[in-house]
Amino acid sequence: MQPQTVWLKVLEEIKSQLGPANFRAWFQGTDILEISDEKVTLIVPSAFIESQLKARYFELIGATLEKILGQKPQIEFKIDSSRIDKKVSLTEEKEDIFTVAAAPSNPSLNPKFTLENFVVGPSNNLAFAAAAAVVQNPGVSYNPLFIYGGTGVGKTHLMLAIGNSLLKKDPNLKIIYCPSEKFMNDYVMAIQNHKMGDLRARYRSASVLMIDDAQFFSGREGTQEEFFHTFNELQAKNSQIILTSDKAPHDIEKLEDRLKSRFQGGLMVDIQQPDFDTRVAILQAKCLERNEVLPEEVLRQIAESESNIRELEGKLIQIIQAIKIRNLPPTVENISSYLNKPTSSTIKDPKKIISIICKHFDLNLKELTGPKRQKGLVLPRHITMYILSEDLNLTVEKIGQLLGGRDHTTVMHGRDKIKELLLKDRELQKTLIDIKSSLMN
Repeated sequence: MQPQTVWLKVLEEIKSQLGPANFRAWFQGTDILEISDEKVTLIVPSAFIESQLKARYFELIGATLEKILGQKPQIEFKIDSSRIDKKVSLTEEKEDIFTVAAAPSNPSLNPKFTLENFVVGPSNNLAFAAAAAVVQNPGVSYNPLFIYGGTGVGKTHLMLAIGNSLLKKDPNLKIIYCPSEKFMNDYVMAIQNHKMGDLRARYRSASVLMIDDAQFFSGREGTQEEFFHTFNELQAKNSQIILTSDKAPHDIEKLEDRLKSRFQGGLMVDIQQPDFDTRVAILQAKCLERNEVLPEEVLRQIAESESNIRELEGKLIQIIQAIKIRNLPPTVENISSYLNKPTSSTIKDPKKIISIICKHFDLNLKELTGPKRQKGLVLPRHITMYILSEDLNLTVEKIGQLLGGRDHTTVMHGRDKIKELLLKDRELQKTLIDIKSSLMN
């Protein structure tokens, strides 16, 4: 049997198990170079794809080859970067097997966060394994799952990836992803509007409840009381509970002992800052998501400049947009001036930031913070909400106060709208770079 014929049979088998979206992400551009009695050499388009195939699908590839060849061979990889954009076909009609299926819809989940695009390394492999186990047996394996670690290490990505994987398996699951801040706000609003029954009906009917940044429950006695009973009721009916925090439960101050006990009652896993090789792999993955190509030496320089994943991605976006705007080739020399610049604002006074944004858009403070809803005011307000939230970590309530007493839900909508648009709107990316450059000067 010819090597290419063998590989097409392998791909058919693997695709049936993974589905088209995951299959496309990791097997596009792969092929067999040669087959001997004891060894199979596979061609892959990049070192990143090689590392992820080894981490995720090595056993599956080996078992599939054994099924087709009748013996389990030794597997080796060879990198051929010319195959990055190469597609393969499985049928005589040249059917494109890399057509991405529509993702299941859930308004609380961002579909871009998946287990497939979560880069696994020594700093997070245990957390990733726990997440995969929860997907296989929700409510049984590790309930609750408590993921903790510093800022920007991928906790929220992993949590949302679990939700998206479970939703893919069963689109009818009721999955609620909720930042702790929203749970607290919902609790306060329910009390004020005498709708505690509605609050409990919503949260306690969840099949999967995911609470992000649980450390902010600290000192909120009423919220802790409500969440304690919600937790108990969900766990009693084997609903899966997942929490993230920047610290372990026993290190969260002013958290009731009974909540600490419950948070520690399942599996606690920490995610450390990624090592250098993992940071390079993350940058490669982010480029892949954006259909961008940067030389490996450039990615290594960027990886050396920052350890925080969120800051790392911000720096990557800034560099990609800057070299495009200035029509420069992506070389180490051309990006070096950006590596020593902070990606976040050096100005920590929110009023000063608002003033700079007003100046950028040629507005006065009254126009930006006033009640008028003219089209020309919407974008500046949303950008202000985004920067104050992402760079200064202000609460949505505080941002609402600074912008003329706006409701926290309005702030959340504006902030999230900018996050969404930044993924595809190059003009907005350029605008944000210009504003942040002003903030850093």
